[in-house]
Amino acid sequence: MTATKKVPLTRMIAMTVGLAGLGVALSPFFIPIGPIKAYPFQHMINIIAGILLGPFWAAGAAALTGILRNMLGLGTLFAFPGGIPGGFVVGLIYHYLRVKRDVIAFTENIGTTVIGATLAYYLLVPAIGVTLPPIMGVSGVWALWIMFEVSCGPGAVIGYLVIKALRKAGITEYFASD
Repeated sequence: MTATKKVPLTRMIAMTVGLAGLGVALSPFFIPIGPIKAYPFQHMINIIAGILLGPFWAAGAAALTGILRNMLGLGTLFAFPGGIPGGFVVGLIYHYLRVKRDVIAFTENIGTTVIGATLAYYLLVPAIGVTLPPIMGVSGVWALWIMFEVSCGPGAVIGYLVIKALRKAGITEYFASD
């Protein structure tokens, strides 16, 4: 199957909503770090969505997960800059730069840590008025990078392994990625 394969819209919507639901269902598994809750499984979901669905659907799944978590009192506002850029970057590189390798899973760290944490530090932290504790003697945006990396590092490894398993099981051929 090719990358230009037309995938039914209902399949894309169903997968997006399913991945967002999975993200909410896995919400009890988090690591509290300062003002954020680190959700490694969210980054796994970002990778799956980015590779199977593309950048915009992946960003939508992350946004929907963040909205639902916050509505249910399970998340923080850091879910938005922490989730949306990661899936978007994976999908962008995989689909538009046509780098069709599963190691693209590890580009989620660029979206989440570099882009997401930087946006969070300069836009979200001042807006909500939280103070960031120093991490390992580091403060400022670097501290937030460390906090976000604690979440997306393990999530990228899990996501990579899940994508490998989905590919081996033949699941990926039902989406536009192959």
